[in-house]
Amino acid sequence: MPHSIPRLATDRLLLLPIELADASAVQASFPRWEIVRFLGSHVPWPYPADGALAHIRDVILPAMRQGLEWHWSIRRKERPGELLGIISLMKQADNNRGFWLDPAYWGQGLAREASDAVTDYWFDTLGMDVMRIPKATDNPASRALSENSGMRVIWRGEKDYVSGRLPSELWEITAEEWRAFRRRTNTDSDL
Repeated sequence: MPHSIPRLATDRLLLLPIELADASAVQASFPRWEIVRFLGSHVPWPYPADGALAHIRDVILPAMRQGLEWHWSIRRKERPGELLGIISLMKQADNNRGFWLDPAYWGQGLAREASDAVTDYWFDTLGMDVMRIPKATDNPASRALSENSGMRVIWRGEKDYVSGRLPSELWEITAEEWRAFRRRTNTDSDL
């Protein structure tokens, strides 16, 4: 049940559990090449007209009810009616966090802010020991987010994405490393 997943808040953002009512906003923002090109090849492209509705109804909500996945819409506190993107946590081998953000909001630190909040949830609330995130090597913004979050590359190879087979990396951070990273960054921000 989506209501069993908590709302999360950061300085600027509200992360609200995904609901079926979000489908039209997702459908309006998501199907853009700049968003989908580095997503896994399982994402249909061109994106179907009912793609968001079908994915939320048939994939996201059942996984949330089963306690296998956690999906939040990303919204600004001052405009909670406007969906900026989605951020997700998954209990999948080597694929624990993913997100997309409308390109109009890129470069504002919002992905980092949302990622920090759900990573805290992954380790502190769900009690997970490690987080692993695959990404295309050609996606510098996503790689920088992981690098600037204390993660490290543990594997390099190739994977299939919407845009084809690309060089890929698997990034990792343990709960202990994340907590140490958060202590350092919180101390640094207090100076």
